[in-house]
Amino acid sequence: MESIQAIKQRFGIIGNNEKLNRAIEKAIQVSPTDISVLVTGESGVGKESIPKIIHQLSHRKHGKYIAVNCGAIPEGTIDSELFGHEKGAFTGATQTRSGYFEVADGGTIFLDEVGELPLTTQVRLLRVLENGEFIKVGSSKVQKTNVRIVAATNVNMFEAIKKEKFREDLYYRLSTVEINIPPLRERQEDIHLLFRKFASDFALKYKMPTIKLNDDAVDILLKFRWNGNIRQLRNVAEQISVLEQNRTITAATLRGYLPNASANLPAVISNSKAESDFSNEREILYKVLFDMKSDLNDLKKLTMELMKSGNANEVQKDNEHLIQKIYGGKKEEAYDNDFEDLEVLPITEKQDAFVETTEDTSQDKYHFAEEIEEEETLSLHDKELELIKKSLERHNGKRKLAAAELGISERTLYRKIKQYDL
Repeated sequence: MESIQAIKQRFGIIGNNEKLNRAIEKAIQVSPTDISVLVTGESGVGKESIPKIIHQLSHRKHGKYIAVNCGAIPEGTIDSELFGHEKGAFTGATQTRSGYFEVADGGTIFLDEVGELPLTTQVRLLRVLENGEFIKVGSSKVQKTNVRIVAATNVNMFEAIKKEKFREDLYYRLSTVEINIPPLRERQEDIHLLFRKFASDFALKYKMPTIKLNDDAVDILLKFRWNGNIRQLRNVAEQISVLEQNRTITAATLRGYLPNASANLPAVISNSKAESDFSNEREILYKVLFDMKSDLNDLKKLTMELMKSGNANEVQKDNEHLIQKIYGGKKEEAYDNDFEDLEVLPITEKQDAFVETTEDTSQDKYHFAEEIEEEETLSLHDKELELIKKSLERHNGKRKLAAAELGISERTLYRKIKQYDL
């Protein structure tokens, strides 16, 4: 088994980062086997090097190695490209064509940007992974193939699965071994090393002296975020090599080739959502409705107290917490002014006794307040309960799918299920 350093020299890999070394080590270890490998990492980190290492160190090294960019092939023709087609299978199919899986029999196929595959193609690919069988477009004959599949993606696969853009069973078949390539910003010790290598290559290519960075420029180079990773660093090195007459590059010169640094500052984003974090319009609407209902009930209670006692000052003193809850930021003086201007309705002793003791509501002028509260509570409660029940029934009790349909988080749905005892 070759050493990591020997593999780097053989495949032109630059860097001594620990995570990069671990990725290469995993590639060396899985090479002698036929298990599927999924290479993950951001765009521009150099994921295409790992499949080449795996193929060249495997027993398939004398077979064909085919790299396919799944994102660059139109959805209507990708099945034909991968699995082939029969003559007359569709308009323009003037002759039978062999697909990549047939041509690469005994070798390795590298599926780059596998997260962009259409769902129908994912089903075909799953069959190849499970039993090595495929059917050409327009044919009914099952064919066998013996290929090793190495896939790569810069997509968050769990998010794609959650949004039903990628099959979960296919993900687990592809990612028997997962190799992650770190982004350039996590390989700070390799940034200047890579820049010097690119500068040397372009000096040789364009037959001109090699550019060099002064100390201030090196600091700028290391602190930059490099969202485009190695590809972006290579492009910057090439631009400077071609355009600059002075071969010693200062910090001011380097800044002219970098995007606005303030636009690349990292934002702190929490992956976990707080229970009070309403992330979409429907949850916000629910919160507003429930808050309005609560405030309305508090107002009704306060109004009833005023009707019973007829003393605004006493009601204000006894219900200070309710007033603060309803009016929030108002100061105590504002409350006093509000109650000074408030006209208290005169209520006779007969009416007071009537409110407290009788059950006959035919002469009660204020009975409508209780009726409105009951009707509103039932309508809002029942509507939400009905929506949740129907969604759960449609998805056979699967909370994740029901939450997605309702437009709320799975955690919020779980709380509501417990609240309504479903």
